[in-house]
Amino acid sequence: MSTSGPAPTDIDRVRERLNVVTQETRFSLLQDILGHPSQLSTLKELDYVNPSKSQTTIRQHLQQLADAGIVETATLPKDRRRNNLPYKFYGISDDGRAFLDEHGLLRAEETLQSVYERVEKTDQIKRYETAPRPER
Repeated sequence: MSTSGPAPTDIDRVRERLNVVTQETRFSLLQDILGHPSQLSTLKELDYVNPSKSQTTIRQHLQQLADAGIVETATLPKDRRRNNLPYKFYGISDDGRAFLDEHGLLRAEETLQSVYERVEKTDQIKRYETAPRPER
């Protein structure tokens, strides 16, 4: 006999996903990804715009967003990679975008892009921002 309890309902899954995306750090990371010109951010870029968080913390939160199906990783094919430029990127999945839109969490997308554009960036971050990205 199983003591794990009943299977989660659809409303439970929605509640879980909303809990994941609205946690402060994860919500900030989503905003940063949505604000990025390509909407495919590197860990280094996310680290730069979240100076109070460690890369390890950011990576853990990105994993939680990926586990919830909101964020996905995209990797640049080996033949398009360049020395000293990133090849792994984080973006909102199609399912994640639909979920965020359904719950009114994409309304500020244009504002986020405008804010991100005004962030003062180092030369390295500018290089990362304009690095080749995988096709989506």
